[in-house]
Amino acid sequence: MRCLLTVTGLVQGVGFRPYVYALARELGLSGSVSNAGDGVIVEVEGAARVVAEFRCRLGPQAPVLAHVETVTAQLVPCRGGTEFIIGASRPGPGRTLLSPDVATCKACRAELADPADRRYRHPFISCTNCGPRFTVVVDLPYDRPMTTMAELPLCSACAAEYADPANRRFHAQTVACPDCGPVLTLRRPGEPDLQGNAAIAETRRLIDAGAIVAVKGIGGYHLACAANDDIAVSTLRKRKDRGDKPFAVMVPDFETACAIAEVGDAESGLLQDDRRPVVLLPKRRDPSLKLADAVAPTHPDIGVMIAYSPIHHLLFGLAGDAPGPQVLVMTSGNLAGEPIVTDDADALKRLGGIADAWLAHDRRIHVPCDDSVVRVAAGGQLPVRRSRGFAPMPLALPVEVVPALAVGGDLKNTFCVGAERYVWLSAHVGDMDDLATLKAFDKATSHLQAITSTRPEVIIADRHPAYRSATWARRNPAGLPLRTVQHHHAHVASAMAENGHDGRTQVIGVAFDGTGYGDDHAVWGGEVLLADYDGYERAAHLRYVSLPGGDAGVRNPCRMALSHLHSAGVRWDPELPCVAACTSTERRVLAGQLETGIGCAPTSSMGRLFDAMSSLAGVCHRVAYEAEAAMRFEGLARDTMQSGLAAYSFGLNEDEAGPAQLDPGPVIAAAAADVQSGIDPAVISARFHLAVARLVVDVATRIRERTSVNTVALSGGVFLNALLTSMTVRDLTGVGFHVLRHRLVPPSDAGLALGQLIVGAHIRQQAEHRSAGNSTRPTPLEEPCA
Repeated sequence: MRCLLTVTGLVQGVGFRPYVYALARELGLSGSVSNAGDGVIVEVEGAARVVAEFRCRLGPQAPVLAHVETVTAQLVPCRGGTEFIIGASRPGPGRTLLSPDVATCKACRAELADPADRRYRHPFISCTNCGPRFTVVVDLPYDRPMTTMAELPLCSACAAEYADPANRRFHAQTVACPDCGPVLTLRRPGEPDLQGNAAIAETRRLIDAGAIVAVKGIGGYHLACAANDDIAVSTLRKRKDRGDKPFAVMVPDFETACAIAEVGDAESGLLQDDRRPVVLLPKRRDPSLKLADAVAPTHPDIGVMIAYSPIHHLLFGLAGDAPGPQVLVMTSGNLAGEPIVTDDADALKRLGGIADAWLAHDRRIHVPCDDSVVRVAAGGQLPVRRSRGFAPMPLALPVEVVPALAVGGDLKNTFCVGAERYVWLSAHVGDMDDLATLKAFDKATSHLQAITSTRPEVIIADRHPAYRSATWARRNPAGLPLRTVQHHHAHVASAMAENGHDGRTQVIGVAFDGTGYGDDHAVWGGEVLLADYDGYERAAHLRYVSLPGGDAGVRNPCRMALSHLHSAGVRWDPELPCVAACTSTERRVLAGQLETGIGCAPTSSMGRLFDAMSSLAGVCHRVAYEAEAAMRFEGLARDTMQSGLAAYSFGLNEDEAGPAQLDPGPVIAAAAADVQSGIDPAVISARFHLAVARLVVDVATRIRERTSVNTVALSGGVFLNALLTSMTVRDLTGVGFHVLRHRLVPPSDAGLALGQLIVGAHIRQQAEHRSAGNSTRPTPLEEPCA
């Protein structure tokens, strides 16, 4: 019999065709295997029993990076023959999954360090199980001519390996060696260029001497320096205009990570995962390897990643190399908010005021892809930034969607495309208030649509009228219709979607963040919604207080603290740290603003309440980066949690005519009294975290009593707070709630696009909702394109 099999899933660029070839040869079957637009096409011919065995083994024994989703089969006429071949790719319509970039595998690392191997010290060693994928792909199917490696012709030795079924580089699209490239080049102002091993050796010497080097990696440039060099790290911080925002560091191995940070079992798994994200870890109190204070000057955590590319391994050094750096600062090659630099000429220009030298190479990066960032909360992964190693792997959707593009938010932008029951999230793009980010956004949206074969029929954006992402959506070049989704509804829907909730029943959605455009034009951010994908009801929210001066209030938590004190009726005692932090002029202007309302916007933001509490307790009064005050405040509480510690209490004002008002006034008054009594800021932080977790449980319980809804979805940037998330999940679960929390996409605006897409493009619920005549709740708005 002869059987034609169509295999879908992550089956291109992961060694799947060589695996099929070897399996067919082992079983004595004839036929062929080819890439196609929608996956891999396999034809096998032989005895029925043997063909059946082939089908049974096809998925379960696939290569480690492969993921077989479906195998469909049909009988076709026999052709005879004894050979099994890897055929030419079959272009055409369809959709397949593309592998993310993954870390250098153990076998390649061994070859890299083996003086007898022809790839000894080759900075671009890879095989079918490792190396760049997403960042070099121009189009599908995933074959070398469709990647930037097509610009580097194979030498005869690599071509022979590529064509040899017995070789582990059989059809490895990024196969390379010192004879066919790519080539490293070190560039320094006023000095001759160095290439290859000489470039690596000099780069190590420069870093050891205190230099800052721009290093071109897999998804873009990093800025690197020795992490134990106080002067170098401080210089990098100043040149990059980094403020006090922590730097990520790279270590050569797991043991070095344990020497600088506290690593638990969950963190250990994340650090050593093939995706090699930056993992946020508590600093060791007694590090056996000391880092410069300027690496993370005000933060209790440090972001650590293990070397994931051959270039990184060479920078740390192989056996026989002179001693070099043990830990590297490895931060994105950009200025704050800009996309990561990928182009060599652009790097010389944009990083010219920061770097002392440039370690470049001639493998073109087609798609920028910054490092992913994760932390651990409630015993599992909590994504902070989903990018390299994760993008563009899709997520399965619990409901079907029309082909659509959701553009996300303006901060830490990530967009997505979706069709049928899949959604593909982009890599991290950046902040949309920068021209370079907008250009990168344009290119990235086109690329993601191409490699997923998705042709959007609608564009979905946030409802904020001033968002640049929404402006881009209104002016989209294809003239597609625009739907808008309320910010916090999108947050809640994002948590629902990633947890497989089909939307047939409502959830209690707790959306706590800094800023979101509300239906009443206020700044929302402390929201409890009764929601499904069709709409939502605002069940409760933090009581409004004034946000003085807009963004100025965000940048100055001390001003937000004074606003909360004013709202709570607490006198601005000069003994309070937040009052003392404001100048007399600030206090006079603020008093006028708060009394008259001029220059103020009403806000229900939980993020701003965290800022206010941080300043009130004397922790952080002015911020140099987003969420600095809240993160420093969280860090204080972690070591202070103890049994019997009393939580502060929020007020709760229920009004049958509208949503319940969650009053932070009693919390502010109690915390101010604690400060004046000399209570440790760490205790104040712990009592506040307990109060917020208890507030969520109390409100959810009241709503459950009224509605019988027993599922709670937690989302919004405040739930990047691992302590709060862990406590809230524990307490909700303890009283019988089913909790949906983020494990696959960030709860912040970096995960907003997923919620936008499923609200704005889902099919089943929209049809049922309209047929039922249920139109009393806010739903996605449809607008004509500009």
